[in-house]
Amino acid sequence: MQNKKNDLLSEVATYYAEKLAEYGDTPRGVDWNGEESQSIRFEQLCRLVDPVESTFSLNDLGCGYGALLEYLQDRQLACTYLGVDVSPEMISAAEQRHTVADKARFITSAKPDQMADYGVASGIFNVRLGRTDAEWFDYLCATLDVLNCTSSLGFAFNCLTSYSDEDKKHDYLYYADPCRLFDLCKRRYSRQVALLHDYGLYEFTVLVRKTP
Repeated sequence: MQNKKNDLLSEVATYYAEKLAEYGDTPRGVDWNGEESQSIRFEQLCRLVDPVESTFSLNDLGCGYGALLEYLQDRQLACTYLGVDVSPEMISAAEQRHTVADKARFITSAKPDQMADYGVASGIFNVRLGRTDAEWFDYLCATLDVLNCTSSLGFAFNCLTSYSDEDKKHDYLYYADPCRLFDLCKRRYSRQVALLHDYGLYEFTVLVRKTP
């Protein structure tokens, strides 16, 4: 099982390294259409964070070149940030891009090496390549377990939606059932779960807030 997971992560790392080589440290380099949709996604994920908190820590799983860190900095949110990615090339790009970032570091890994108040994962469940729905769902669930175990106040993630128009779907992408994942998070992680599916993109965001 571990070898299969390693193979899967290696495939994903190679895919994104190729995108980075082609498009550089831009939204297209992490397989997004552009800056506007990327910003919309970050806005939804950051609804997890309590707006009255003056400081917080955050693990960004699948951080790419660190675009979320820039989003947080632009909004002057005082955050201790850890970026995590399976692609060494992505981590190298992130470190070069954020050489002067305060309270931020990046590691090449499949999981954070520390606890944080919050954990987020943006876009890492989309590109399944040749994996079956069952294989990819197992990987997704295992990754949610990682997010849960490394966040004390809650975590958030997004997925392409199974409600996408059939003529716009691609075989190499994974379209998740939002109701299934809402139910899973509600039963497995917390009573405080929000499903956001109203922000104009072919995807959804799930927020899981930990109860005291």
